[in-house]
Amino acid sequence: MSSPHLIETLSGAGSSLAGVLAERAEILGLSQAAHDAVLLPREPGGISHAERAALAVRMARANADGILAEHYQGLLRQAGESPALLAIAVGAGPVAGSDTRLRAITRHVDLVTLSPKDATKADIAALKAAGLSEPDIVRLAELIAFVNYQARVIAGLRLLGAIA
Repeated sequence: MSSPHLIETLSGAGSSLAGVLAERAEILGLSQAAHDAVLLPREPGGISHAERAALAVRMARANADGILAEHYQGLLRQAGESPALLAIAVGAGPVAGSDTRLRAITRHVDLVTLSPKDATKADIAALKAAGLSEPDIVRLAELIAFVNYQARVIAGLRLLGAIA
């Protein structure tokens, strides 16, 4: 395999799983492309790069992955952190003091990350009521799906690396 992909790097699997990861190089490459498309799209729409990074930090922390959270914290610094976005990134609950839009987004991120089975049409309606367009709701869903997927793959690789 040429250069390691983010999932491979953050999992710490390295040489113990080199053969397995080499066989999955295409999946790792696609995951890296998804990371770039979801976190750093050329056209971010109504969810800025900084907001995406702050939400990703929050999801990584909810998944108890400090290393992944640090990666996204770096993206947040590069994109321009603000007090409201730092509160989103490190907060444990709904973000007090932020605007209605950010509170709705954060609530939705927490819901889908922590209790996805509890999400309903009413939750999508709440995002619309807070001012998110349908394309931005799709962008948010992509972000939530990707970061949670990434956290689970990294956790799995760490477990496999520990027993290899």
